[in-house]
Amino acid sequence: MVSSPPPPPPCPFDKRFPSQLRRDDTFFMSLAYNQAIDAWRLDEVPIGAVIEIGGEVVASAHNTVEGAHDPTAHAEMLAVTQAAAHLGDWRLEGATVYVTKEPCPMCSGAMLMSRVKRVCYAVPDPKMGCLGGATNLNDLPRVNHHLELTAGGVLEDECRTLLQAFFRAKRDAPDV
Repeated sequence: MVSSPPPPPPCPFDKRFPSQLRRDDTFFMSLAYNQAIDAWRLDEVPIGAVIEIGGEVVASAHNTVEGAHDPTAHAEMLAVTQAAAHLGDWRLEGATVYVTKEPCPMCSGAMLMSRVKRVCYAVPDPKMGCLGGATNLNDLPRVNHHLELTAGGVLEDECRTLLQAFFRAKRDAPDV
């Protein structure tokens, strides 16, 4: 008999409800944080991403790697694909990506290739981050596009706490 996987650990965090009146970095990162909570509730690593252009959200996503059985189903990759479909163009010029953790090599590359203007991430990743953590793709001298970066600071503590709590809950969960 095949047993079903254990249920995800309950998410002890509440979503944020930022004011629509002030569409700043905290507003958009709050929306990305809410996506990360949605990921947790599906037993995915709680990382969320939102893409805005001109103050309007054009894409939002969270990790679906486990559910989709797809190593490319990172929040940023899904959001970039959504934004390109929404705009009808692969060039995301003028877009800002808000993501709860520093993008990996794949996601950083996708943002460079899609000509994203700016990336704002909450939690630096010294092991796999490619926008200042383990390395920085922006530092490659021959790259024909560079991203503006806002690294850390915007909801950094909240996003770090969420990630750490998820992995702690996974470690503490009884084996089934």
